[in-house]
Amino acid sequence: MVFAPDTEVALRTVVNLINTAANGREGLSSVADLDAFLAAEGFSGGRAGDAAELESVRQLRRELAAVWTADEDAAVDTVNRLLRDANALPQLMKHDGWDWHLHATAPEAPLADRMSTEAAMALADVIRGKEMERLRTCESEDCDAAVLDLSRNRSKRYCDTGNCANRAHVAAYRARQAATN
Repeated sequence: MVFAPDTEVALRTVVNLINTAANGREGLSSVADLDAFLAAEGFSGGRAGDAAELESVRQLRRELAAVWTADEDAAVDTVNRLLRDANALPQLMKHDGWDWHLHATAPEAPLADRMSTEAAMALADVIRGKEMERLRTCESEDCDAAVLDLSRNRSKRYCDTGNCANRAHVAAYRARQAATN
């Protein structure tokens, strides 16, 4: 399935947000870390820039991580709650070099509401398209990072946070070499 470009960007942002807490690390330990994350993701709109905002984004991260491994019914419950809590009202917008795309909150809405709504809208597309299997966890034994599989043949198995795929391929190669010797 091909998702709209803004849906793919939102899904990648969700993965990147979830993965700020992958493998026991904390990538959002300060407001400055959140600033850097938002800049890297190109997230626009108003900001409080305080500890409460940081904590609200961390809470959202926990909720989205749960959706990533949830069954469809549980994912729907969370998506609907996120949209309801943010008083989402979808509208077409054009800004910052983006062509028409959906926003469901005002630019001045709290950051966590804007992020949760964008994530929920993207996840709604995944759910409606019966594509929940594209939301995975890295298959590396020592990694718990989220994986978004947008490949045509649904073959992505490893995360983008480190060298998981490379380590797996090297191990498989070494195993093959050992078996032939």
